Amino acid sequence: MDPRSSRALRCCPCGRRLGLLGTRGAALLRVRPSKASGAGPSDPEAIVERFHPRRPDWYEELYAKVLKKCTRSYEAQVAAYKEKLFSQLTADSKKILELGIGTGPNFKYYASAVDINVTGVDPNKKMEKYAQAAAVAAGLPLTNFSFMRGVVEALPVGDDTMDAVIGTLVLCSVKDIDMALREIKRVLKPGGLFLFIEHVAAPDGSLLRCMQSILDPLQRFVADGCHLTRETGNLISETGFSSVDLNMTVLSSLSHVGPHVYGIARK
Repeated sequence: MDPRSSRALRCCPCGRRLGLLGTRGAALLRVRPSKASGAGPSDPEAIVERFHPRRPDWYEELYAKVLKKCTRSYEAQVAAYKEKLFSQLTADSKKILELGIGTGPNFKYYASAVDINVTGVDPNKKMEKYAQAAAVAAGLPLTNFSFMRGVVEALPVGDDTMDAVIGTLVLCSVKDIDMALREIKRVLKPGGLFLFIEHVAAPDGSLLRCMQSILDPLQRFVADGCHLTRETGNLISETGFSSVDLNMTVLSSLSHVGPHVYGIARK
């Protein structure tokens, strides 16, 4: 294996996660989440806390910095797939919701379009400044970008309001993927597009699938809930979208998270 690829494996490529198996010190960075501040069930913050309890500020800031640094190698490997995927956004895609926006690595593929408005959702508030910087670098005015703390299982936007929803390496780690997919479908306008790239389970019966099954419990522990054996492509196809264009690829340098699906689902 190329030594640069080996170094990349020390950081989880998942856009929302820190530390793959083999990440030295990942367990040391795990901290007990802070308790919710007594908010009632109708409070949006209480909903977020239910699925992704807030971490201390120092942890969330460190997480954002590490994420920005550690995903560079992965982003280089998926660049061609992202270019192909985001080229399918049409002139009608004016209102865009990006899930788990993190430090904004996807902006460079679509944010230069004229007259778009992007809402970025992420449970880590410390991602906001990094996402803003990436938006500006890609040519998106900050007046056309808003950041909201939230989770995919309870998106903080109304029904039938988005022309496109973007999710890259997010669904591997949501707590309730069925709920998350229903939320994505709910917020899309009729005919709206869901663009996705996710690492997934290897084919049944393969040696890699066997390895993923063995490693999955430890992966979820050290990588903040990231699943190795989630069949995300099948779940997207079963959600009730009017059409799903699903493609499979394997990024060989990524070992047990190499199998990926990418494509577009239309409401």
